[in-house]
Amino acid sequence: MQVREHREDLVRRVRLLLVVAATLLVLIATSFWSVQIVHGDYYRELADNNRLRKLPIRAPRGLIYDRKGRLLVENVPSYDLLIDRSRAFDLDASVRFASRILGRSEEELHAALDRDGELPLFKPALVAANLDLGQVARFEAKRLEHPEFEIDVRHLRLYRHGPRTAHVLGYLGEVSPREIEQSNGLYDAGDLVGKKGIERTYDLRLRGKDGERVVVVDSRGRVLEEYQRKKAESGLPLTLTLDLDLQQEAARLMSDKVGAIVALDPRNGAIRALYSAPSYNSNLLAWGVSKAEWQEILAAPNHPLQDRALQNTYSPGSVFKVAMAAAGLAEGVIDESSTFNCTGSTVIYGRSFRCWRPGGHGRVNLREALKGSCDIYFYNVGKALGVDRIARYARLFGLGERTGIELEGEKAGLVPDTGWSLAVRKHPWYPGETISVAIGQGPLLVTPLQVAAMMAAVANGGRKVTPHLRAAEDGQDDDRTTGDAGELGLPGGVLDAVRDGLWAVVNAPGGTAGASRLSQIDVAGKTGTAQVVAQSARRDNASLPFELRDHAWFASYAPAQDPRLVVVVFVEHGGHGSNAAAPIAKALYEKYFGIDDGA
Repeated sequence: MQVREHREDLVRRVRLLLVVAATLLVLIATSFWSVQIVHGDYYRELADNNRLRKLPIRAPRGLIYDRKGRLLVENVPSYDLLIDRSRAFDLDASVRFASRILGRSEEELHAALDRDGELPLFKPALVAANLDLGQVARFEAKRLEHPEFEIDVRHLRLYRHGPRTAHVLGYLGEVSPREIEQSNGLYDAGDLVGKKGIERTYDLRLRGKDGERVVVVDSRGRVLEEYQRKKAESGLPLTLTLDLDLQQEAARLMSDKVGAIVALDPRNGAIRALYSAPSYNSNLLAWGVSKAEWQEILAAPNHPLQDRALQNTYSPGSVFKVAMAAAGLAEGVIDESSTFNCTGSTVIYGRSFRCWRPGGHGRVNLREALKGSCDIYFYNVGKALGVDRIARYARLFGLGERTGIELEGEKAGLVPDTGWSLAVRKHPWYPGETISVAIGQGPLLVTPLQVAAMMAAVANGGRKVTPHLRAAEDGQDDDRTTGDAGELGLPGGVLDAVRDGLWAVVNAPGGTAGASRLSQIDVAGKTGTAQVVAQSARRDNASLPFELRDHAWFASYAPAQDPRLVVVVFVEHGGHGSNAAAPIAKALYEKYFGIDDGA
């Protein structure tokens, strides 16, 4: 009896032991299955990263050229500091070490690492960019003590002409978290992307595709051999319609001024010069600026980051009389022989309106009114047309809407009418406001680029063009009709009469733009002076504070008989267009057409 009980007890113990052993075997098998099957890729990658390193090969960004093949933007090598956090024994100690060499605070470096916090630990994270050779040498000398640090060579942009092309070309900057999120995997943390200008618009074309080196390393992180390589694909080059000589001349002429210059081919809308003053050095932004330096740029006088050619809107002043003349002729309220008597002032709707010339112009027809920029003539045209018809023709010429240039941030401006007044201002349009709009004042707002597009349509005989900066692939776009945006559809003879008046502005005795007359070709154009303060508060422009002085305009094209270049000059608070803007346009024509008038 005792023997059987002892045997049964032994059997129970053996069975329990078998259950425990079986359970342990199942747990072990489950662990092996989890490690090798479920998480196999993860642990395999960890193991590989103990001996393999993936080093990026940055793709050189595409070069940018002007229309004659001259280099505008190139790539130069830059050295970045990366850290493999999986190899850092003490991350804080590593950051302290890097801080001493870089001369930057530990907080700043930790912030850089936090930005890349979502990367796997074994993926190198960017600590600092654009190291000098001395800093590179110090990190390489301490490679054995700090194998977690790596030096990566990549290309940075060098904008050869700095501030002279800054607003057109833009600059590169580090991709933001929002841009990464919206890129659908195209961008990674630390990538450089176009932030402004052409760099932003054509970023995908210019950026290329990064390659990769896989190298075998020892336990200290030293490279033993290259395991495999995937070549980087360079970005595609880009040729612009820009003429570097003309762009540089525009920058020189505006060096001490505030304003903008737009020069384009009226046959196809190809931009030859696009300059905004003051400008900024795009190389500073591309190579990295501190917070203090960035704040200094933002706080600089006259806002150099603002592209006044297409992002600022202004009253067009008498330049708008070009559209007014075409509208009056097309609607039949005037013809070429219609005259009005200018005595220096007139009363309309019970209110006195003055001409810019106190003594008046006498009795003038359309040609004489354009030549002398007679306000009284166009007050009467505006009264006959009414604001809604004025607005229709202004929009026909492209005012009040974006031109379609490929740069971001373009403003649409404002062409007011009765509907706008009710919708926005919540009160009816007053007839007296039409008289101000007729000479380019009131709530009417345009950009210099819009004025250039308007003048191109006048110059080429009534075909609207879309201003653009990208040239044909071979850079030869002079005979192409790219950017065709449709016809104005004006009655025959309208633009002929307007062009005759614009020729007289420059070439006939007494024209307001005699300062832009050339000896070898005829320039046609229109001066403009846009008031900043109301007529009732006006006095001699030179005696006013700078910020209250009139704006100066000159919108033109040449040669008058066969237009190949439109030039619009806007000088903020420059005074009269005849004195401040027209001579600048003359210098640009001399440069472009190779004319030497002894200036």
